[in-house]
Amino acid sequence: MDTNTSTLSSAQAIALEDKYGAHNYHPLPVVLDRGEGVHVWDVEGKKYYDFLSAYSAINQGHCHPRIIGALKSQAEKMTLTSRAFYNSRLGEFEKFACEFFGFDKLLPMNSGAEAVETALKISRKWGYEKKGIEENEAVIVVCENNFHGRTTTIISFSNDQDARKNFGPYTAGFVSIPYNDANALKKVLEDMPNVVAFLVEPIQGEAGVFVPTDGYLAKAKELCAAKNVLFIADEIQTGIARTGDMLAVEHDGVKPDVLVLGKALSGGAYPVSAVLANDHIMGVIKPGQHGSTFGGNPNAAAVAMEALKVVVDENLADNAKKLGELFRSEMQKYIDNSNIVKSIRGRGLLNAILINDTEESSTAWDICVKLKDNGLLAKPTHGNIIRFAPPLVMTKEQLLDCVSIITSTLKDFE
Repeated sequence: MDTNTSTLSSAQAIALEDKYGAHNYHPLPVVLDRGEGVHVWDVEGKKYYDFLSAYSAINQGHCHPRIIGALKSQAEKMTLTSRAFYNSRLGEFEKFACEFFGFDKLLPMNSGAEAVETALKISRKWGYEKKGIEENEAVIVVCENNFHGRTTTIISFSNDQDARKNFGPYTAGFVSIPYNDANALKKVLEDMPNVVAFLVEPIQGEAGVFVPTDGYLAKAKELCAAKNVLFIADEIQTGIARTGDMLAVEHDGVKPDVLVLGKALSGGAYPVSAVLANDHIMGVIKPGQHGSTFGGNPNAAAVAMEALKVVVDENLADNAKKLGELFRSEMQKYIDNSNIVKSIRGRGLLNAILINDTEESSTAWDICVKLKDNGLLAKPTHGNIIRFAPPLVMTKEQLLDCVSIITSTLKDFE
């Protein structure tokens, strides 16, 4: 691997972003220059464990040689045709992914938010044309504390005021219910005959890795099926082996009507997202009604196929399940005698610890800065929660090393 680092110092790179970039993020003060596997290096050459994986986009590890190889090979041949023409890779990818996940059709997009928007549009159109809902009367049920992206429509049904305030007027047609509450879903489906879909994260990531009760997703799917309502699983962060199953809904034995994928669908090498559904749902979309110039481009198709093959060939779901159990077990030993950490929760290698302080405190942030100093990168969510989501290619020895770094760092805050 090329070991050349940037000619900029960390301070210079941060200053450039601060001066010329919109201030729409609050990054940890580290400037990353290269990555390989579970490790990243900053511009000064310091090595870190990556314990965020770009919010679970890099499940296959940084710069996986097979995925980068597929990208290079395709990029040297053809990168973009638009959808004005067929390209030689898209159909191959669509067939591969449909058979991989068990659906009839795939609609390719680029970002996760685009894929969620696509699922919303498909569901509404299906509601009008297949279910017989009166036009403009469709309702989509969502969950409180959801995170599905940051488009105008998506933030319209968010209750995160940072994401929502002063971006109105908001898009109508959404009803929010408590997460992990099948009775709340049952009631809204009984009270509102014009519901077309239920959009849900199998585990709420941005809410702090909130894991629902076993059986909740299965009950929700059953309730939706009884009322001819589409069950949409947003697996952008939880999918592609992150939680120990290929899809997080598989933990409850659920097959969604509409599946939304992104992030690790490309192993972090290229923006690729997708919506999958069967013909009776996807068939409502006709030419000119939805699309994307870059969606389904040859690079995306080649990269996504290889990224999925890597997950299977390297048994990453099984590794995530085993290492996740080990991580929670080892961390619990520390938490049992800790004053600074209340609890740990998660599934597979998507986990979070709850810091014993308020959401308004800086404690979780300060811990993450200290973790950075000690060679491990993680980030708080909701003020007092720290999410831990390393690449799934991590080994047992590396994981135990990371547990040691985390626990020794936490001791400084007890």
